[in-house]
Amino acid sequence: MRIKKKILIPPYSARSIEVHKGESLYIVDIEGKQVGDFVCYNMHDYSEHVSPVHMRSSLSSIRLRIGDMLYSNYRRGLMQFAEDTVGKHDFFFPACDYYRYKVDFGVENHPNCHDNLLEALKDYPIDREHLPDPINWFMNNEMNEYGDYTIKDPLSKPGDYVRLVALEDCVCACTTCSQDFVPVNGMKVTPLELQLAED
Repeated sequence: MRIKKKILIPPYSARSIEVHKGESLYIVDIEGKQVGDFVCYNMHDYSEHVSPVHMRSSLSSIRLRIGDMLYSNYRRGLMQFAEDTVGKHDFFFPACDYYRYKVDFGVENHPNCHDNLLEALKDYPIDREHLPDPINWFMNNEMNEYGDYTIKDPLSKPGDYVRLVALEDCVCACTTCSQDFVPVNGMKVTPLELQLAED
């Protein structure tokens, strides 16, 4: 596998990348315990995007396993989950946004994943009023038998990663999740890196 491009995602921000069919995208946790909110669009039809709610239906699960497809709102696989050194991720929670910090924490103008994703995708013709829910790489939620959940520190260590293989030409964006009030990121926001690779 040859790395063609590397893009650093600084803390409290997001970056976008184009991934063509057959290429691989690595999302690398540089320092460990950092969540990345991830969205993905069909490069040739921006009305189609990876959709966690459709994934939960198509996979009959709220967990990801190697070989699973990242299904779109048109029920097609846009990417495939190919490698994982962590084993615990989330596609249940929405991206944090302005109202998450204002309503739940009483904080105005805190950096948030929703706005950071929109900024990273500003050069693409996406529907800015309806940003899809993300896949939250490295996020560690525990759910009990009653359906109640607890957010815990991520399990990822420095250098851990996931690898996604593009099944279509895609535009992707990923954040370094800005949450620093609860232990989503181990109470410290740190960088991630996107690596574009081909065989």
